[in-house]
Amino acid sequence: MIRVVLADDETMVRAGMRAILSADPGIEVMGEAADGAAAVELVGEHRPDIALLDVQMPGTGGLEATETITRRFPGTAVVILTTFSEDAYIARALSGGAGGFVLKTGDPRELVSGLHAVAKGGAYLSPEIAHRLITELGATGTGGRMSRGAAARERIERLSARERGVLGLIGEGLPNDEIARRLGIVPGTVKVHVGSILTRLDVRNRVQAAILAYEAGLVAEDPFRSSG
Repeated sequence: MIRVVLADDETMVRAGMRAILSADPGIEVMGEAADGAAAVELVGEHRPDIALLDVQMPGTGGLEATETITRRFPGTAVVILTTFSEDAYIARALSGGAGGFVLKTGDPRELVSGLHAVAKGGAYLSPEIAHRLITELGATGTGGRMSRGAAARERIERLSARERGVLGLIGEGLPNDEIARRLGIVPGTVKVHVGSILTRLDVRNRVQAAILAYEAGLVAEDPFRSSG
């Protein structure tokens, strides 16, 4: 059972999200909040698997709440609800430790799929967001792309060959059990590798690791494509 706390300042939006999530027998909504501060309190009370947060809320917004939750309650992953007009917030949410991004205007099935992927240890971006993010990564010109690529390749040199293989699969958005199946190892070993990768690369979560894998050339296509 995936335990979820959701936060959005619009009552009707929260009701719609609760209805979508409650229709999945594997998801339980533990509580709702109208702002980021209340969401942090609910996470502290219930310690859910996932906090589903809107970006813009009165008072404490989703970005501030993300930073607080990932710092104080590392056992709770954060999935951000966003719109196309809020692309500028994605970078901050990434640095704050968010593990997934879902479009508010997207297919409801994406929301459910995203929560399942993140709960299993994967990373998730709605396909449209992944495409825009990768487009932005390549928008600074060839020199910028080459510079980032060289820096990323230098960073992953500190990983073992096995860890680089795991990183490439993280870059595809795969959860631990699927990585284990692909590599013929047990999920517990994958979990150890993932922890080592995040520590050695000095990244906060799998989304950041996936972007680094893309920049280093370990992923031929957009990251997260397999999570949808």
